[in-house]
Amino acid sequence: MLAQFGDGARPLAGGQSLVPLMNLRLIRPSHLVDLNGVGELRYLKLDIGELRIGAMTRQRQLERSAEVGNHWPLLREATSYIGHIQIRNRGTVGGSLAHAYPSAELPVAMVALGASFILRRNDDQRAVRAEEFFVAHMTTVLEPDELLVEIRVPALPPKTGWCFQEVSRRHGDFALAGVAALVTLDGGGSIGQARLVFTGPIPLRVEKAEQLLLGQKPTEGLFREAARAATQDLAQDSDIHASADYRRQVSEVLARRALEEAARRALQLEKGTS
Repeated sequence: MLAQFGDGARPLAGGQSLVPLMNLRLIRPSHLVDLNGVGELRYLKLDIGELRIGAMTRQRQLERSAEVGNHWPLLREATSYIGHIQIRNRGTVGGSLAHAYPSAELPVAMVALGASFILRRNDDQRAVRAEEFFVAHMTTVLEPDELLVEIRVPALPPKTGWCFQEVSRRHGDFALAGVAALVTLDGGGSIGQARLVFTGPIPLRVEKAEQLLLGQKPTEGLFREAARAATQDLAQDSDIHASADYRRQVSEVLARRALEEAARRALQLEKGTS
C-alpha cells in the first residue's frame, strides 16, 4: 500500500507522534496506512542472546518485560522516561524510532546498545545500524515505500553497567537534554568498553570521550574529564525552551552522573560474579 500510494502515504502505528503533527497541520498525508492489524509486527523474541523487537511492540510492553529488564536494563530505564504511561501504552518502539524526534529516548538507547534495524519494502529488506539510521532532524534513511519492521539488539558484555538520565521542564515533557551511558569493566577492574550517547538533532555518540575512559580505573575525576570532553563541541539546538549552551551545560552534568552510575552498577555486577 505504501508503494501504491507513493510519497503522500504515511504508516500509522501508535499515533503518539504522527497524529499531533497532523493536528498542527505540519504533516498532511494523502493516505494513512494503519499497521495496528498487522500482528506479525508485534513481538519480543530472544534469538541466541539477541533481542528482537517487532516494530509494533508497545513501549509499555518493552518497559514491563522481565527479559528486557534483566538483560537490557538500559532499554527499560530509557523507556520509563517516555511521556506518561498512557502514551507508552499506545506508542510503539518502531514508531518512536522512525519518527526520530530529537529528544526521543529510544533512538539514543538504541545507538548506545549498538542495535540494528530491519527495513522492508515489498519482498526486499535491508539491515541498517542504528548509528547510520538517523540522518538529520526528524529524518532517517527510510524510503517512502519502506517500513521499519524489526529492531535487533545484541547482548551486553558481562559486567556492563548502564544509566539513562534526562532533564525536562516537567515530568512527561520532551527532554531538554538526555544521555545514555554504558561502562564495561575488564578482569582487573579497569574500563574495557564505554558508550556515551546524547540527545540532539540526531543521537550523538561521542567516541573521543569513550576513548578517554578505556583502560582507566573508574573515578569521579575521570568521569568529569570525559563529560567535559564529550560536551565541549556537542551539537545542540536552541529554541523557546532552552539555548544550545544551556543544553550543553546540562548534558555535561548528566554525562558525569550517568557514567558514575553506570560504573557503580558495573562494580555491583562484578562483585556479584566474583
